[in-house]
Amino acid sequence: MLELHGIDAIRAAGGRDLGSTPWFTVDQQRIDDFARATDDFEAIHVDAQAARAAGLDSTIAHGLLTLSLGPRFLYELYAVTGVPLALNYGFEKVRFLQPVPVDARVRMSARIAEVRDIEGGVRVTIEQVFEAEGLPGPVCVATAVVAYFENARVAEAASS
Repeated sequence: MLELHGIDAIRAAGGRDLGSTPWFTVDQQRIDDFARATDDFEAIHVDAQAARAAGLDSTIAHGLLTLSLGPRFLYELYAVTGVPLALNYGFEKVRFLQPVPVDARVRMSARIAEVRDIEGGVRVTIEQVFEAEGLPGPVCVATAVVAYFENARVAEAASS
């Protein structure tokens, strides 16, 4: 795991490949929990018979469930200390390229694509590639943005 202490270390990490996470199983319980948390009960996610009727081999994870694993996976790839505030700033791009079947093992690789100075801190762009074991190519690609601030008061002003 990459450990970055302070804004200068984050700046120096621009362009750095963070590697890949261990595999993580997306089981039906997690899919059902996500459906409950988001009120997204689309049948292909929660009903195996409906999924088969739709031409799928099994239920599939919500695309947003796959994407929501990003922060979990990033915590496995790098840690930032010495910075009082980090904010999820959103995404530049997200694409769901193929379905993630129930019980698939998923992992993410990431790269710190860009670090830009902003008022009171830095804006970090992270390229994320999610893959499912045994499937050709990525299941999701995303460009995430995180803002790190040296001072929480500056962050409040920057976000208003």
